[in-house]
Amino acid sequence: MTVTQPPSHDARERTPPRIALSLTINAMRYEIEISPSATLLDVIRDQLGLTGTKKGCDMGGCGACTVLVAGRRVVSCLALAASFDDAVVTTIEGVGTADHLHPLQAAFIRHDALQCGYCTSGQILSGIALLSENPGSIAEIREGMSGNLCRCGAHPNIVAAIAEVAGL
Repeated sequence: MTVTQPPSHDARERTPPRIALSLTINAMRYEIEISPSATLLDVIRDQLGLTGTKKGCDMGGCGACTVLVAGRRVVSCLALAASFDDAVVTTIEGVGTADHLHPLQAAFIRHDALQCGYCTSGQILSGIALLSENPGSIAEIREGMSGNLCRCGAHPNIVAAIAEVAGL
């Protein structure tokens, strides 16, 4: 039996490819290198340290990872980061401040729409996007928030908070 040595260009020795990505997140510009397979969620949490955006199901079904890109909802666990070069992204860290909460954040507190808090960042960002669409009824709010799950059962409180801010 003959044993051969692997060639020196063995796959284990190769450096994984990296690509340049420019993003504006919460009004801060980032110029970073990423793996071509990195999701927007991976970049936000792991490379930039913005951990308010949560990884829930990692399959796009729970909404915990929702961020806003140019004001529109994006489920960041399914979105390849490379697709968002030069994008303007908002995460929960870019919404309100401790001294001046966003109106929806304040309504979540008033309506006890937080529960454990894990889904809250995605719920608030989805709610902000939904409010920009001017929902005209509670049914429209429920439908608009159907992509965000709360395993604690706070959906009625979440809907009530959004309805308050919408003036319904």
